[in-house]
Amino acid sequence: MRAHEAGALHGEGYRGPTWLQTPVDVNALVPSLWAGSVNRGSDGVLAVGGMSVTELAQDFGTPAYIIDEDDFRSRARDFKETYAEVFDGLSGGADVFYAGKAFLCTEVARWVHDEGLHLDVCTGGELAVARRAGVPGERIGLHGNNKSVAEIRDALDYGVSRIVIDSFDEIERVAAVATELGVVAPVLIRVTVGVEAHTHEFIATAHEDQKFGLSLSGGHAFEAARRILDKPESLRLLGLHSHIGSQIFDTAGFEVSARRIIGLHTRIARDLGVELPELDLGGGFGIAYTTEHDPLPPKHLAAGMAEIIERECRAEQVAVPRISVEPGRAIAGPTTFTLYEVGTVKPVDLDGGAQRVYVSVDGGMSDNVRTALYDANYSCTLAGRASTADPVLARVVGRHCESGDIIVKDEFLPADVGAGDLIAVPGTGAYCRSLSSQYNHTPRPPVVAVRDGVARTIVRRETIDDLLALDV
Repeated sequence: MRAHEAGALHGEGYRGPTWLQTPVDVNALVPSLWAGSVNRGSDGVLAVGGMSVTELAQDFGTPAYIIDEDDFRSRARDFKETYAEVFDGLSGGADVFYAGKAFLCTEVARWVHDEGLHLDVCTGGELAVARRAGVPGERIGLHGNNKSVAEIRDALDYGVSRIVIDSFDEIERVAAVATELGVVAPVLIRVTVGVEAHTHEFIATAHEDQKFGLSLSGGHAFEAARRILDKPESLRLLGLHSHIGSQIFDTAGFEVSARRIIGLHTRIARDLGVELPELDLGGGFGIAYTTEHDPLPPKHLAAGMAEIIERECRAEQVAVPRISVEPGRAIAGPTTFTLYEVGTVKPVDLDGGAQRVYVSVDGGMSDNVRTALYDANYSCTLAGRASTADPVLARVVGRHCESGDIIVKDEFLPADVGAGDLIAVPGTGAYCRSLSSQYNHTPRPPVVAVRDGVARTIVRRETIDDLLALDV
């Protein structure tokens, strides 16, 4: 058991992480943390898509997730075009499946489809959103480690392009539903390759103790392929799937993973007589949440992955299968910031005579649980005005009854930050709305899309009536 979040952040002499430097200008924005259209106007007010945050706060209230639609579309398009171009000479291109778990609503599903991407869903609810948005079945893949019969039936009935098999039980479950419907289900096998990658590090052993996938070293993945190929009347094995982690900033982990997955691909061709046409390399590509992060652009990621796959396939003397990847955070994350209003400001004395300012806002762990859940780091800025005050070490916290209700653990804000000020936290487009809750019976914020000076609600704010609606 790890220590309580609040206690862990109060070590003796703590002055913030080493990567956090006192800013020369507390009003300056770090471009890599923000959506493309975000800027600070001559009046010092933050703007996105041609609209100021003061306008957005007045029209939509706070807290609110503010998404730059053009930035989202541009990132989606960049992934699609880059991977198609880089893999064109190797495997006739590549398919990009947007990972809906990062953030999904009807309008975002439409954007994904408009930009020519496929969509990865992992529940019946996400599938329902895709269907409502008009995403055709052939552009949808179904994931999940415990899919229900109803979810499998809905997916096959809608004609999804693939179902990712996660266990021996699912082989029988999917086959039974396919037989019932009189179809042949297209499937991939999720393989646990014994590689775990996060940020700049990866570990290549002892990471098969998890709920996802079928073990490579234990022979379960190969046995799954054999069982699926024994059911040609109900299952069609398209290929293998591997996902090695999240917030990945280089391709080192993919190198080990690719060697192992191509080895299994080759063994299936040699021993079972079938050269599988597809290979999914998963997602997990990182973004910049703070100045400590330096993610690779899609072009460099794609080029590195293509080089690795081509080399491993050449070594095994097999053709390069059709490649697919599943970015979610890398598309959605930087497109959005959360806009809050400051309520209480409280200076707290630290050991050694230092001081930290606690800045309480009108949201919290109900709209961004990642800091408490994953010990994640975020940045922020004073958004509604510029300041000439000196920077002070601050912690942005929420309004919930938890000591660990922290949004931004460490950041420098101007010393004159006070009640009524607007604070913007960038990089909240992925896993913030998706993981949001109604903790303390707090209505969830809206999602507001901004484009060309026009803002519109794409997910409305919850109300007290919504909170009470399910009570019987």
